[in-house]
Amino acid sequence: MTQSPGALFERLLDLMHRLRGPAGCPWDREQTPTTLKPYLVEAGALREELGDLLLQVLFHTEIAAERGEFAMADVLARLIDKLVSRHPHVFGDGTAQTSRDVVIQWEAIKQREAEAQGRPRSLIDGVPRALPALLRAQRVQGKAARVNFDWPDARAAWAKVEEEVREAAVALAEGHRDRLQEELGDVLFSLVNVARLSALDAEDVLQRAIEKFRRRFTTMESELSARGKSVTSVSSEELEQSWEAVKAQEPSR
Repeated sequence: MTQSPGALFERLLDLMHRLRGPAGCPWDREQTPTTLKPYLVEAGALREELGDLLLQVLFHTEIAAERGEFAMADVLARLIDKLVSRHPHVFGDGTAQTSRDVVIQWEAIKQREAEAQGRPRSLIDGVPRALPALLRAQRVQGKAARVNFDWPDARAAWAKVEEEVREAAVALAEGHRDRLQEELGDVLFSLVNVARLSALDAEDVLQRAIEKFRRRFTTMESELSARGKSVTSVSSEELEQSWEAVKAQEPSR
């Protein structure tokens, strides 16, 4: 008989408790919230990636339970409460006709919750610093866009990219390292705006570019090897020629 999701989840809780226990796994027992951070964002097949993400939930919750901070029941109960309280148009007497209405309502509820707890909160709070920089930039920009603090379209955002590139070029030419660092950051941030306003995911765009470079580079290595050469033995000029030859072999788009 197939086990229910609830029973399987209970089994996972038990497994994690044993792994962290006195007779458990030494590696698992050594982990802390800090050592686990690098595992929170990884690329991979969706089913495996979701399982890995669930493992992080189990790990962090088990550590918190060991410290007497909270347990899985607290995590699940808080999530249920949050989903109910932030969907008054579904579970209460609120109204929301469009997805934008829902987003605005969600942010307003979060703001009221923060005020009730006596802590200041910005509209763009809530984007984890641990996220990859491009993804974090896109999330922050998206939050600002909810109150119409945004470019009208991608073409307008591209004009800002060109402006930032010119400023970065000046900083590079003048040898101002600190200024160049700031200007290059502005270039990247502006490019994320263009991607977002073009309905593209900036992180995915860069990952595709990285994969394209990797594919071309490994092909270049293979073709040089077939000629009895390697990337470490040829001149930079021959490397450039080989690179351009690999690019020319790819189908036109």
